[in-house]
Amino acid sequence: MSILVIGSTGTIGSLVTQGLADAGAEVKALVRQAGKRELPANVTEVVADLTDVASMRVALSSVRTLFLLNAVTPDEVTQALITLNLALEAGIERIVYLSVIHADKFTNVPHFTGKHTVERMIESFDMPATVLRPAYFMQNDRMVQQTIQNYSIYPMPIGSAGVSMIDARDIADVAVAELLRRDKASTALEGVTLDLVGPQSLTGASVAKTWSAALGREIGYGGDDLAAFEDQLASYGPTWLAYDMRLMMAGIQTFGMQSTEGTVEKLQTIIGHPLRTYEDFVREAVAEV
Repeated sequence: MSILVIGSTGTIGSLVTQGLADAGAEVKALVRQAGKRELPANVTEVVADLTDVASMRVALSSVRTLFLLNAVTPDEVTQALITLNLALEAGIERIVYLSVIHADKFTNVPHFTGKHTVERMIESFDMPATVLRPAYFMQNDRMVQQTIQNYSIYPMPIGSAGVSMIDARDIADVAVAELLRRDKASTALEGVTLDLVGPQSLTGASVAKTWSAALGREIGYGGDDLAAFEDQLASYGPTWLAYDMRLMMAGIQTFGMQSTEGTVEKLQTIIGHPLRTYEDFVREAVAEV
């Protein structure tokens, strides 16, 4: 029996697929189009679509353990609930689901509330799952690196409440550890929820300062203007997604994205190494240009 990775070609999913393959696990990677992406050696490609029930039944038919990562799409909840129902139907009792931190607090943000709905299904059906709740990904800032370097402004309006950004590689390391722990267990394990955070609480001003140090010149914080942020995103992407992201940033400005005491130590024990810092991420990003 194998581990099926759903979302296998994205930022997190590709790292999870590689990590499982490196650990010697039997891995299947779900893709919508055959041959579109190169997969790690010994990883089996499975062609299916989360909205095509027949193909998903086949994909889940010989799976022992499931990693479920849904992209932010208008039908994200439908995709996730169908997949979990089919997993129940197939008798899968080892699941890791990628949610988002404070999914129950950011109640007006569509993709947060969507993931919380999925969490509620996992809880109500007492599914043996690990729910991973990551904070803001450091790698999100790759999208604005050119803006930072060309215009000397950090444009993400994360405010001053504090965001414990986490490196995508650390998210993947936790996911791999939990998938292997569940897959190797002789029986289904109890459910657990883990907040995934980085080791520092960051603000817009402190992030700009980090880029200033790495680039050797002053980088300013662009401020908390959410309307301008939405307009910029809507200029090159779907307006529903731009508005969703605006609502998320409003929540970050209001509540922050931090976890409870002891979380960092718990995560470092799980992955066996220190969590990566934002300074590490920025230095690497700058060095690669």
